[in-house]
Amino acid sequence: MTSIDKILIANRGEIAVRVIRACRELGIQSVAVYSEADAHSLPVHLADEAICIGPANARESYLNIPAIISAALLSGAQAIHPGYGFLSENADFSEVCKEHGLAFIGPPPDVLARFHDKAATRMAMKQIGVPVISGSDGPVRGVAEALRIAEAIGYPVMLKAKAGGGGRGMRKATSPSELQRLWPQAASEAKASFGDDGIYVERCLEGVRHVEAQIAVDESGRGICLGERECSTQPCVSVIATSGRSSSLSIRRTGRTSSR
Repeated sequence: MTSIDKILIANRGEIAVRVIRACRELGIQSVAVYSEADAHSLPVHLADEAICIGPANARESYLNIPAIISAALLSGAQAIHPGYGFLSENADFSEVCKEHGLAFIGPPPDVLARFHDKAATRMAMKQIGVPVISGSDGPVRGVAEALRIAEAIGYPVMLKAKAGGGGRGMRKATSPSELQRLWPQAASEAKASFGDDGIYVERCLEGVRHVEAQIAVDESGRGICLGERECSTQPCVSVIATSGRSSSLSIRRTGRTSSR
């Protein structure tokens, strides 16, 4: 692969700051993109270059694929780092990067296409025998269907954006009246964050731990497990702190998780 000397970060806030600092440590130039509302943000000041890509509305800036691609080509960047959220799981964006000779720092388009839709991913996991939390088979068509599913699986339930991540487009409902009140909020936030207002319903598990195994695989198929990450510090729906070891797992169980 051609060496990368300049990376455009297609994100904002602390996500962009992390990538900019990593680029600096690696001796790689960074290009920040920003909306008009973020003109004086920290990433704009830290990056080697900064380019405005649109107004405050995310759909016209951070979700604006033509504007981001144009900024990358204009700056001479060889790669785009999407961070997480926004376009990071968008297969079309990954494909467009490839078409313009830009390296997409993330999964290839075909992998993103399979896993971008969380509701479809649930179905795929069920089909191959992987246990999943009880919930809807795909996105629900409206509040009435969501209420029927919630009644069947029991409250509390989570309303989740099928194209979501990072806690956006997600709400916990403990009763039918609360579900009716929160449904438009979840759908609206999902639309604003991901350009897709599809919502699926899942049983909310309480009193459990949120532990993830971190896996990295390169384009040649070589993979490594970086260990587990404890993500249980999330008072609402978004993780606010993580640690590199989970105190809820024994050393033996950690080793079994990493070797699978």
